[in-house]
Amino acid sequence: MDGASRLPAAVLWDMDGTLLDSEKLWSIALEERAQELGGQLSAETRAAMVGSNLTRSMGLLLADLGLPVTPEATEANAAWVIDRMRELFRTRLLWRPGAEDALAAVHASGVPMGLVTSTVRTVAEVPLEGIGWHHFKAVVFGDEVTHNKPHPDPYLRAARLLGVDPVETVAVEDSPTGVASAVAAGCTVLVVPCEVDVEPGERRVHRASLEGVDVEVLADVLAGQG
Repeated sequence: MDGASRLPAAVLWDMDGTLLDSEKLWSIALEERAQELGGQLSAETRAAMVGSNLTRSMGLLLADLGLPVTPEATEANAAWVIDRMRELFRTRLLWRPGAEDALAAVHASGVPMGLVTSTVRTVAEVPLEGIGWHHFKAVVFGDEVTHNKPHPDPYLRAARLLGVDPVETVAVEDSPTGVASAVAAGCTVLVVPCEVDVEPGERRVHRASLEGVDVEVLADVLAGQG
């Protein structure tokens, strides 16, 4: 860490694709649902779902299969996927490389942390038992905000709950949707892509994995040194 680098006021973690290699589990559930509906989910549509919320994803799924996108169909398919994901998360907790150690290292530093996920509470609370609720002083679920990622609301809410200025925080994200949300809220973002590429841009530092990440690395990210 550079001598002039200051510690973040807080570190805000995404869950799916960032802490957990769970996009693979979402793919299982989404592809199974598409088959139940008599079709096959296209790779392009699956990529567009990464980092998104469940309501939008169900609309994309139905449209991809040529089915009517109605509130009733969206709700019914979301309920099916929620049940399946809870099943999958109970049996498979797949950490992203370096994520478990990075989370523990930042927690040990005393810098407050928040979890900011597009996933609804009824699904996310299952893997959170394995990740450890105690790591986070604030948790924002996808169904607890008016506008989900890529809107800034989830990260703004997390910052309010922690009593910090988003500009003084580092968000850790993997997807274009999540990065857009964090940047719009004013955070500096450590980008660790998982399933889809993330373009370079303002207030973001790219890294291949979370291996070796600790609070000093994140202080350099906040300082723009990466």
